Amino acid sequence: MPVIKYPRIRDPLFYEWDRKAQKCGLRHTIYAVNGDQYTGEWLDNLKHGKGTQIWKNTGAIYSGDWKFGKRDGYGSYSIPDPVTKEYKRVYTGWWENDRRGGRGVFFYPNGECYEGEWSNGLRSGWGKMQYKDGSVYEGQWLADQHNGQGLLRLPNGNRYEGGWKDGKKHGPGKYFYLDKGQQLEGIWVADIPKCGVLVDFDRDSAPAPPQYPLPEIELHDPAGVLTEARAMFDDSYN
Repeated sequence: MPVIKYPRIRDPLFYEWDRKAQKCGLRHTIYAVNGDQYTGEWLDNLKHGKGTQIWKNTGAIYSGDWKFGKRDGYGSYSIPDPVTKEYKRVYTGWWENDRRGGRGVFFYPNGECYEGEWSNGLRSGWGKMQYKDGSVYEGQWLADQHNGQGLLRLPNGNRYEGGWKDGKKHGPGKYFYLDKGQQLEGIWVADIPKCGVLVDFDRDSAPAPPQYPLPEIELHDPAGVLTEARAMFDDSYN
């Protein structure tokens, strides 16, 4: 039986031209239509590996790791100062899927600084925040707010150690009034102490103690009110 041979079907030439035009490996600066520019590594026509991107509209620069066209890995993001035109660091740390993810340091325009963990571009996990007024919070975060256990130090030396929820004191905690030489231990709800015990604490070295010391009393809680309140709160919070 005779064998019929058909001519080999070839792809159109523009397919071959397109394959040759795909960017892979290390390339010189590539300019986008909008004026953005990228210098670095590519894979299958996507930014992948080490590279530096400059956005024309803002002048911002990102230099670091890329993965399939998105910032992913370790990198630094900076913007130019509108007056001096010098570049100022905004964020240095880890990225996931084009957002801040993992550990990193973020510098805010007003001088505040956060160093800690991120998730989906938000402060989440353990971190330390230095505020403009001199306050410092170190502890757990969730979705950009204090959540969990944390320590807040105020500029006057006072501090709070304990639970937080949605950015407010919430749960068992201790507030040290170092300026007065007193300590309040109790239960907070939405930044308000609901019950607790106030005692003198290092009163002799306090800069502005109250005129009269608190009377010394023997704590007597036959009904276990404070203990029971703490246990009930822990059960509901967990």
